[in-house]
Amino acid sequence: MEAIASNEPVVETNKPVPKNGPLIYRQSGWTRLTHWLWAFSLFFMLLSGLQIFNARPQLYIGKQSGFEFHNTILEIGAENTANGPRGFTEIFGHRFDTTGVLGWSGPPGQETQRAFPSWLTIPSYYDLGTARVVHFFFAWVLTTTLLIWLIAGLINGHIRRDLAPRVDDLRKLPRDIVDHAKLKFHHTREYNTLQKMAYGGVLFVLLPLMIITGLAMSPSMNSVLPWLNEILGGRQTARTIHFTVMLMLVGFFIIHILMILAAGPINELRSIITGWYRTDPPAKHDQPTERSA
Repeated sequence: MEAIASNEPVVETNKPVPKNGPLIYRQSGWTRLTHWLWAFSLFFMLLSGLQIFNARPQLYIGKQSGFEFHNTILEIGAENTANGPRGFTEIFGHRFDTTGVLGWSGPPGQETQRAFPSWLTIPSYYDLGTARVVHFFFAWVLTTTLLIWLIAGLINGHIRRDLAPRVDDLRKLPRDIVDHAKLKFHHTREYNTLQKMAYGGVLFVLLPLMIITGLAMSPSMNSVLPWLNEILGGRQTARTIHFTVMLMLVGFFIIHILMILAAGPINELRSIITGWYRTDPPAKHDQPTERSA
């Protein structure tokens, strides 16, 4: 009796799986351009903003501040002690010695009272006028590109397609958290749930809040948007929110860099520089082959 040949495809289990997945075009030119413009702008805004903060190294909650008010939540300064001048940082009434970094810093024998050290500010020497010019220039660069990106992303569907979390993404969230904790990364065309939430939080919450609080602190904007200060609880509260958002953006940047290093810096940098991204190779069980009859 003759055997009947089956027409069903058969998976050959001993065929080697490719070591490298395919290269895909993941990041458009516009996405790459705005990414680097924002990174460049935020760098100069951070260092010039710390110089501006040095002019009044305290943060308050409320509409007013001064000697008769007790609403200080952060202060960086210096004080004379039996051991000489010491820098301190006081947060909600708890004081910490931060000599050499915050409050009192500089080369040995040339220390001065500065909230943030000279190597962390633009310019390195005290110049409030230059710091304001640098800060406001890059703030407008950031605002303009963010607004254009938002409009373009709504029109071309990038926000809906790539950044908006779906129901299925939320179901995957616990698994994504576990995978990231184990440093187990999946290289695919789509962003994972944690990436969508992190990028969305920065682009739609932190950066707009940074811009809004910055406008609220500007005296020239009071006549244009007089209600903005009232909504935010006063200029001093807006300044505190502005500073807090800055700290959150710095935290995001640190985590972002750590994730790039853990996931494969060459692949990640190639993606944001050239647009091309190496995805994971297909799993072995996804490799269909034909078997001769």
